[in-house]
Amino acid sequence: MDPQSCRLPTTPEQSEEAVIRRMLTAKRIAVVGLSDDPYRASHDVASYMASAGYEIVPVNPTLGEVMGRRAYASLAEVPGPIDLVNVFRRPEHCADVVRHAIAAGAKGVWLQQGIVSVEARRLAVEAGIDFVQDRCLKVEHMRQ
Repeated sequence: MDPQSCRLPTTPEQSEEAVIRRMLTAKRIAVVGLSDDPYRASHDVASYMASAGYEIVPVNPTLGEVMGRRAYASLAEVPGPIDLVNVFRRPEHCADVVRHAIAAGAKGVWLQQGIVSVEARRLAVEAGIDFVQDRCLKVEHMRQ
């Protein structure tokens, strides 16, 4: 895994800290852009979260299976509720991911560290769902 993919976080503002804590209560995390390469950040973060007891749902249209779990081509295909959508996509794709997360009934969207999208944030805020960007889910879980 690239050492820059999960650098040490800055201290979140109090309001963001509350959102992070709430999002970490998720049980089922759909990981958009989950790679089958164990050296990629998405694989490392998802593996860690699975080891911490979270149910990981891979979302990647190019793969049939990741980490021994069926991969879905889109959030719309994921059966059952989605608590959190963890996103490993370039910023230009994030607004569409948020639109799909909202349509799927997800409670929150987390853009991984290094990923920032003003439009994605706006969409999440307008829909009333939790949103975090430019933070590593694994690092924040370890920090709690």
